[in-house]
Amino acid sequence: MYRIGIDVGGTFTDFALVNETGAQVAFHKVPSTPHDPSEAIGHGITGLLDMHRIAASEVAHIGHGTTVATNLVIERKGAATGLITTHGFRDVLEIGRQVRPHLYDYGVGKPPALVPRRHRIEVRERIDAHGKVRVPLDEDAVRAAAQQFRDAGIEAVTICFLHSYRNPAHERRARDIVREVLPDAYLSLSSDVLPEFREFERLSTTVLNATIGPKMARYLQRFVERIAALGIQDEPFTIHSNGGLMSIDTVRRYPVRTCLSGPAAGVVGAAAVGRAIGFPNLVTFDVGGTSTDVSLVYRGEPLFTSNRHVAGYPVRTPMVDIHVIGAGGGSVAWLDDAGSLKVGPHSAGAVPGPVAYARGGTEPTITDAEVALQRLNPVSLLNGRMRVDCEAARGVMMDKVGGPLGLTLEEAAEGILRIANANMSRAIRSVSTERGYALSEFALYAYGGAGPLHALDVAHECGIPVVIVPQEPGTMCARGILLSDVSFDFVRSQIAIVDPDNWRGIVESIGVLERQASDWFNREGVGAERRALYRVLDARYTGQNFEVQVPMETVFAEDFETFAERFEAVHLREYGYNVPGRAIEVINCRLKAVGQVAKAPLARLPAGDVNADAARTGSRSVYHGSAHGWIDTPVFDRTRLGSGAVIAGPAVLEEMSSTTVMGPAYRLTVDDFGNLIIRIS
Repeated sequence: MYRIGIDVGGTFTDFALVNETGAQVAFHKVPSTPHDPSEAIGHGITGLLDMHRIAASEVAHIGHGTTVATNLVIERKGAATGLITTHGFRDVLEIGRQVRPHLYDYGVGKPPALVPRRHRIEVRERIDAHGKVRVPLDEDAVRAAAQQFRDAGIEAVTICFLHSYRNPAHERRARDIVREVLPDAYLSLSSDVLPEFREFERLSTTVLNATIGPKMARYLQRFVERIAALGIQDEPFTIHSNGGLMSIDTVRRYPVRTCLSGPAAGVVGAAAVGRAIGFPNLVTFDVGGTSTDVSLVYRGEPLFTSNRHVAGYPVRTPMVDIHVIGAGGGSVAWLDDAGSLKVGPHSAGAVPGPVAYARGGTEPTITDAEVALQRLNPVSLLNGRMRVDCEAARGVMMDKVGGPLGLTLEEAAEGILRIANANMSRAIRSVSTERGYALSEFALYAYGGAGPLHALDVAHECGIPVVIVPQEPGTMCARGILLSDVSFDFVRSQIAIVDPDNWRGIVESIGVLERQASDWFNREGVGAERRALYRVLDARYTGQNFEVQVPMETVFAEDFETFAERFEAVHLREYGYNVPGRAIEVINCRLKAVGQVAKAPLARLPAGDVNADAARTGSRSVYHGSAHGWIDTPVFDRTRLGSGAVIAGPAVLEEMSSTTVMGPAYRLTVDDFGNLIIRIS
């Protein structure tokens, strides 16, 4: 039986296929179809199965990562949404934290509220911070609000009351009333989506969930129907932002949890590979067609966060801590009003794409610069399936960049790449050195279609000593999906000073979460032997505004002293100091429920010829920067390299999904699992 991982990106949709013994691994890539991402999925699966003569009935598992939710937020194309909230709190969504997006640039504004003020309706009710009802719910006001939404053509309704994380009774009753009036509306309750304190972040996350819910549900329906039409019987899974898989029904309820769907899979896959090959500390470096995603894997595990923004909107759900910048192969090079060269963040995307793709693109991109310098194949990509127009790329480079700035072709193209590399290096430092991690202790794990093109220059600039390039790096996120487990995160706010008396309440809260996890396991059909629970307490010193996350194997009465010791250690690592004698306050109790999925082992390569001559396909002139200029460079078919192969630079290694460019000063070896290991002197 076979397993398929799918990653839907902004430019390409990637596929990884493996049989359950790990003996056969295959990769595939097709252009994305932004108007309906499921269309590219259908075409890609059909092509993948046909190429390898596999029947649809032999596919036992499909996992997929999607950018649909993220794109709906970025492009603000979500459903018309209404909000019912506690009297006096309708403007929380716009007031927020009263923090400007950029401290010194008054031209940078906050994104518009996702719910217009006329569709934010207050009703009288009040539950206090202890969960006691102070003012009963005005049911007539809720019914009137629902009728107003019906008349306005509202598709989705958010219900968010003050302190509902303590007592959800009013939200649930309001839901029942709205459902009577709007039976087909998508309903999103804050006590269900995010039962935490901090009303602004809870409201923002719940509104986002409602806004993207209807269109995400329609996309999922088309996706499921296409999979079924191919003859694949098992219902597919979707990866969510914490790197785990969710069933389709769960995604319909919590689409906001898929905002970093595909990128999270890549980090999970990188961590699994890193552990297997002896590199537990990694900087993951995923450069695609639209963006660059960087993250940290420390001691074999990805780092997580529960507080980040998506397109300027706070989203407070557990997710892999990924920093995203607008720098990818399709990022457009342009001149600002002062005549300075800029790269990104806007992208040519899949349509029309870079000029070199000959699909109607008119703006110079990073990909056009790579083609013009012949770092990328100037004739075709994707193993010959995509024609490349090198002359068009060079023409637009001179027309839009070189000519206006008085630069040669080489200077213009290299300038674009150096600016892109500087932006990528800055993103890496923001997740590492700025948080107290020494990059000299990490390896750069480069993937995505464009990651290996930039990896060596970026590693050199950041002081990272090793670059690792996995097999078919352009499909790493799809491969990572096949290394993910089914999981879901539960949270319960428990604001209490940590002392022996309050610790009992914290133990009880974890017990409540464990019972919720047990119910979820049962609904998902996860057997007892495949269940695992991971507990975390959000805690801080009294007087602080923000928490650190303290992992705990167990939370029992006898774990009181262990928690205090672990909090001190985590706080010291995060902030560089501790405050002896200061009281510690727990804010949230978190539980991650994991249903372990059978995974194929990582496939080893057979031993090959260490001089790699058999894999050489020819040579071409490649520009290796102003220090070296144009050099006649050997070109290798990476798929023909065996374990133990050694290549000295300069060299270009081509494969279906990506290209690795290595300058004259570098040397690589191929490890037992087919990874390229390049050490930076």
